[in-house]
Amino acid sequence: MITGGSGYLGRRVFARAAAAGWEPIGTYVAAPAPTADVRMDLRDPGDVRRVIAEVAPDAIVHTASGRDRDDWPATADGAAHVAVAARGIRLVHVSSDAIFSGREVHYDESALPDPVYRYGAAKAAAETAVRAIDPRAAVVRTSLILGDGAGAHEVLTRDLIAGRATGALFTDEIRTPVHVDDLAGALLELAGGDHAGVLNVAGPEAVSRYDLGVLVARRDGLDPAKIPATSLAALGLRRPADVRLAIGRAGKLLHTRLRGAHEFLAG
Repeated sequence: MITGGSGYLGRRVFARAAAAGWEPIGTYVAAPAPTADVRMDLRDPGDVRRVIAEVAPDAIVHTASGRDRDDWPATADGAAHVAVAARGIRLVHVSSDAIFSGREVHYDESALPDPVYRYGAAKAAAETAVRAIDPRAAVVRTSLILGDGAGAHEVLTRDLIAGRATGALFTDEIRTPVHVDDLAGALLELAGGDHAGVLNVAGPEAVSRYDLGVLVARRDGLDPAKIPATSLAALGLRRPADVRLAIGRAGKLLHTRLRGAHEFLAG
């Protein structure tokens, strides 16, 4: 079972699971999709218990979160509701590098959350709830997800170049982006395994949001010079700047190869 089966990551997990011979079932909250035909409201613990009991899955990959970044009841409370209802079922929970402030820059699995904005705090609370309720669950911390053309950063880059969006890409906001298929493959590996606790699953390469946009533009045959650039420092924004997830443990544990952005965005 894939929560958020209609979302960007959930769709890829569903497709890869089906291709691997699994019988995936995806959930949605707003609108059904070919990869999500079971409605489940993460904010309603009774609904979550009912759906999971009816589906009776062998494993749950929890990719869903709130419909916006301020939706604490779905992102934080929802993860707890899933973990409670999933007791006895293999659970893989998807977390985020948004739980970190960037003060330490390099973060391995032992790093403690120190979020600086609400979404990061909600994801940190979700991690804490899942680990307390189900110590056997895998908690996957990941970074920017893209690579197939439909990722949010890819869409934004094209929209900025075409003038369909306002804003700019930050030159000093650095992450370790991961290809959506690599992450989906890793999540399925973990769903079929028994790894417990935190695991960083991201790309091996640190790239700024601006440089990532340049790679996307070049792959898509667009002019990178048309990408507007700025910096967090110039705008005085209080957001995590340089956050790099260490993936040495994932490299030893997983068969899925985690590619760097320059490799998977090569034209």
